[in-house]
Amino acid sequence: MVQELYAVEAEAHGVDVLADWVRERTDTIAEAATDAIWQEVAAYAALADTSLRAEVAAHCRQVFTGFLASMRERRHPTAADFPWTAEHAMRRVSLGIGLSDFMQAFRIGQIALWDHILMGVREHPGTKDAALSMVHQVMRGVEVASTAAAEAYLEAQQHTVADSARLARDLLEDLLAGRPPTVTARLATLTATGLDDDVPLVVAAGCVPEPEDAADRQLLGALRAALVVRGQGLVVVRQDELVAVLPASAPEAQLIADLEEACTGLAGVGVFPSLGVSTVRRGLDSVPGAYDEARLALGSLEGEPGVRSLSSLSTLDFLVHSHGVTARRLVRPEVRAFVLEDLAAGGTFLDTLRSYVASDLNAKVAAVALHVHANTVYYRLERIAERTGCDIRRVEELIDLLLAVRLVRSEVE
Repeated sequence: MVQELYAVEAEAHGVDVLADWVRERTDTIAEAATDAIWQEVAAYAALADTSLRAEVAAHCRQVFTGFLASMRERRHPTAADFPWTAEHAMRRVSLGIGLSDFMQAFRIGQIALWDHILMGVREHPGTKDAALSMVHQVMRGVEVASTAAAEAYLEAQQHTVADSARLARDLLEDLLAGRPPTVTARLATLTATGLDDDVPLVVAAGCVPEPEDAADRQLLGALRAALVVRGQGLVVVRQDELVAVLPASAPEAQLIADLEEACTGLAGVGVFPSLGVSTVRRGLDSVPGAYDEARLALGSLEGEPGVRSLSSLSTLDFLVHSHGVTARRLVRPEVRAFVLEDLAAGGTFLDTLRSYVASDLNAKVAAVALHVHANTVYYRLERIAERTGCDIRRVEELIDLLLAVRLVRSEVE
């Protein structure tokens, strides 16, 4: 018990003398501590907020007062002696002051208190033994106050992160709905992300395989963290997908390369995302359309990991994935039956058709690519024509057949 520390009457009297000496100079000590903080902690000195200095001095006075109360009552300090710390921690978080800087400032304040206790000893030499007995009390005060400060800071930081995430989600929903943000906080967030109405932008939509549980949502969180490292843009985990609105400050090819690098870097931690990217748009009112493009590009990956921009899709891919549901109903039954049967048998005829088209409709070149005789290619092409009812020598019918094949394949692959 603290009472036992001050069992000797003379020593107890000396403690009271020092406590009174400090109490009378609380304002002076607080100002000295504040001066030291501004000299030693760059994060405080760099801020232009004119009210912060007065707040720090007030916090120092409050901490010293709490310590002196425990001295007067002959007890150890408790967290209840420092009820204002949470408020100050929230303020430091809002100003962007890091935990290490906050704790360094707190320790500087405690050192200033002890320095002035020693000054009191020089003023009152008979209190030397009392000062030695106060060391334990001061150390307990530092421990309790520092712990309270760290816990308050971390709690304030969690609240701030949660508020920031909620604000980002609300802002994204505004943009996706085509509503220009009007709330001051959302406008400030928009500016901080490097987005405004005359900036070129892209929208990216991402997912990880089967994001159905908490663990998979953590994978989306890893993808978000990888994209946030780029420094700008609005990146939000939205239910089972990630959506990012990014300023296109670099050429599209460089932007895609940066996104590919970010996604590739996740492979080392077992995350293999799929990411679709829109074309470059301009203006916040283009976000809904850009989101549709990103979703289309994402769908073209068909669950495979990687990054794909809409501008990299062929016209055929675009048609398949943008009108797939409706277009599949237009595929003639005989074509559907042919494709499904050949896929089940290994896809020989479909491979021949693809090689024939890739060889600019030259059967002999296709035969070389397939490592078969040219007559084999001719035979297979005739069988394809018979089974599907398409004249593959006519460009219009060949295109129609290729589109039908891609549509049916997309159902089963």
